Amino acid sequence: MYEAYYKFKEKPFSLLPDPGFLYLSEKHRLAIAMLEYGLMNQAGFTVLTGEIGSGKTTLIRQMLEKADAALTMGLVSNTYSSFGELLKWILLAFDLDYRNKDKVELFDTFFEFVVNEYAMSRKVVLIIDEAQNLSESALEELRMVSNINSGKDQLIQIILVGQPELRDRLRRPELTQFAQRIAVDYHLQPLGIQETAEYIRHRLSSAGGDVNLFDAAACVAIFYYTRGTPRLINVLCDAALVCGFADERTKIDADLVHDVVRDKTLGGIVPVWEYREDRSDVVVDLRAEKKKLP
Repeated sequence: MYEAYYKFKEKPFSLLPDPGFLYLSEKHRLAIAMLEYGLMNQAGFTVLTGEIGSGKTTLIRQMLEKADAALTMGLVSNTYSSFGELLKWILLAFDLDYRNKDKVELFDTFFEFVVNEYAMSRKVVLIIDEAQNLSESALEELRMVSNINSGKDQLIQIILVGQPELRDRLRRPELTQFAQRIAVDYHLQPLGIQETAEYIRHRLSSAGGDVNLFDAAACVAIFYYTRGTPRLINVLCDAALVCGFADERTKIDADLVHDVVRDKTLGGIVPVWEYREDRSDVVVDLRAEKKKLP
């Protein structure tokens, strides 16, 4: 719609988790470093948490794309409370046959697969996204699966990715044995105001557009309404570009961002931002930070 007008090669603020648009803030770099540390040090369990839309899935997709040849990686993006169902998804993640098998046969199939990979000097890495949906019984059975090992070698490593509720669940007394096996744990925080501006410019550049299309005040307003959550930044920036195209704007400024939020808040099906008619607090709260923006 607006791509040609703003000379983009593609949409800069798509909601799809595209590693090609990955912006590595200091927080995201540390998250990747922690994940890599877990893999290198044979961590049985690694846990990555963050709020909805913080960029966890994009980081995981990046890991899958750049996986070492010595790692056999599988991703489960749909989780269920019944471990029997989850085990079928695990087999599917590694292209293993799961049809018409009972729970014991499913486990035997996976056990044989892991051992065969180990015999070929490859380690199995299982990534479970949206892991906050797993029941306590499923987590406990997942702990039992992690017992597949050989002497000092860890044949299978498990990465759990989820929302903050996952951390709360793992702190429960009944999951103490599970929590004790977590070697690496990292919580991904939202972007700061400068990171938000850099994130916007990074995505504009990646799409082949003008990195200064959103002025500094617009970036401040976007941070104010999204509080640095990447998915909300994408939603707001995309809506601002649509409105900017409709109004034939050559720049996206703060007034346009506020107008978009007002329209979305008043007329949207599910308001995602809190519109403020009196924006004086925006200036008071963020004036000092705005001065720091390049």
